[in-house]
This record gives sequence, C-alpha cells and structure tokens, in this order.
Amino acid sequence: MAQMGLCSRREADELIERGWVYVDGQIVDRLGIKVESHQHISLAPQAQSRQKRLVTILLNKPVGYVSAQPEEGYRAAISLITASSQFLPRGKDTSTHKSFDFPGLAVAGRLDIDSKGLLVLTQDGRIARELISPHSKVEKEYLVRVLGEITDAKVSKLHHGLSLDGRRLRSARVDVLDESRLRFILTQGRKRQIRRMCELVDLKVTELKRVRIGDVVLGSLPVGKWRFLKSGESFCTP
Repeated sequence: MAQMGLCSRREADELIERGWVYVDGQIVDRLGIKVESHQHISLAPQAQSRQKRLVTILLNKPVGYVSAQPEEGYRAAISLITASSQFLPRGKDTSTHKSFDFPGLAVAGRLDIDSKGLLVLTQDGRIARELISPHSKVEKEYLVRVLGEITDAKVSKLHHGLSLDGRRLRSARVDVLDESRLRFILTQGRKRQIRRMCELVDLKVTELKRVRIGDVVLGSLPVGKWRFLKSGESFCTP
C-alpha cells in the first residue's frame, strides 16, 4: 500500500485493522495478509474521506529554529504553527480551521538550524514518503551565499564528483548567480549536505535558503509565517 502511494506503512496497519482496505473487492482486516502484484488494492470511502482532512503546512522557517526535536536554548519550528502566525490573503479568516492543534504533524524534509526557507509539516504519510524516501526524486531548490572564489572547476565538482561519508552523491544542478551566490537543485537530502559539499571545494556557506520543493514554491510567504497547502498544489507534477 505504501509503495502504491495509498498511505504510509503506519497508516496502512490502522486502515487494515479498521476494515477500510479492499483486495479485489473483498475486505481485508488482518495484518500480514500476502497480496500478489496482480491484485487490486483500494480504500473504503471512510479512509478516503479521512485522508482528505489531513493537513499539510508550508512554513518559512527562520534561522535559529530547529526542524525536529528542540535543542537547548532553541525552539522547534513547529512552535510557530499558531493562529497569529498564519499567513492569510487579505480579507480571509481562519474559519475553516477553528483548532490549531494538529495531531501527528511532522516535518517532511529538515532544514538545519542555520538555514531558512520552505519547511513542510504534514499529517499525511503519503506526502512525507514522497518527500523523504531514499528513493525520492523530488527536487529541492536552494539559494546559497558563500565566501571564497567561485570557479568553473569548483562548480563542476559540486555538480558531480563529490562523496560524503564514503557515499557518492547524486548529481546536483548548480548555477552561478553572481560572485557570491549559487543556486543548488538537489534530489536528495543528506545531513547538512550543501554546507559540506561547499567545504569540499573551499567555499564557506554564510546563508542558505530553501525556496522550492517539487512544484511548490516559497513565494511571498513571510519569514516566520505559515500557510496550508492549497487543494490545487502538489509537490510532484501529476
């Protein structure tokens, strides 16, 4: 079910136990049932309705906030998800979401404490899997300011030829914006990857901002503000 994108692995167990999963039109309510590749799996209307109510949030994370577990002296980015920090078009209100308590809201694709920009938090395991799976090919775009001389040779190495922790990195798209700024487009998210890549070519990152994940852009969302993912938005082109 997870491989098909119907739900996350954890959600699959719950849906099966509730009797909301069908295999070839028959209810399956026991875990561990083997399903052949040619068989058809579908979800009951109750499961589909619940998935539509799952919340995904886009936050413009400031520097100094941690994505996941808070460190001593710092706050978690999720603490910014309050009614007062929601970004709304003029004339809109929060009537569609009276409560701002979203159980199970989790970060899907971290930003380190020294970085800022687009951060995704979601209740939807399908979206989390889409963004953070080791096999994900979703692009993440970053604007990076560096200290040091930017040369063609360094850019070529950043594009391909680098390894971290003994593992070769996927090719990255790296564009020179000016004498101190680069644009990185990655399809993977190793820990502090861009900063470590730059260190390998004698460049020091002084500012890092994520501006896009897949087809979703940060746009005009102010720093420290958040909004809901819109119904017509998707991280991957259908």
